[in-house]
Amino acid sequence: MKNESVYDKSIAILKENHVRITPQRQIILKYLINHHNHPSVETIYKALEKDFSNLSMATVYNTLRLFEDLNIIIQLPNKDGGVRFDFFGTPHFHAICENCGKIMDIKYPKYNQLDQELQSITSDQEPDFTPTKSKIEVYGLCKACAAKLKQ
Repeated sequence: MKNESVYDKSIAILKENHVRITPQRQIILKYLINHHNHPSVETIYKALEKDFSNLSMATVYNTLRLFEDLNIIIQLPNKDGGVRFDFFGTPHFHAICENCGKIMDIKYPKYNQLDQELQSITSDQEPDFTPTKSKIEVYGLCKACAAKLKQ
């Protein structure tokens, strides 16, 4: 099963970094792998609290911050000024609707090459800056919003 190997790879990253594999971290990781809804902290908490009674909002927040520090997930801007999260097991970029805030994953086989090129250009132009990671986002209008705005 494809998601199982992605899960195993993510667990291996946690172990390599000497992170305890708690049930809370496991359930949050599984949620992120299996749901492509770019959830907020609140969305994850509400989805999991009924099945995991000892889960707190702080645990979800702290776990997401840990996963982000280890490059397992990334943060995405939310239309309301908050943030949403995305599992980044397969690097991809995002198309974000400027009108409704919908976020779409765009798979691109040369993503890692493009990312390296952007970081290299940055280093060349700003020698006093060392890039550590980047996110690629393309803004525009989703099909539904474009149709509404034409009316």
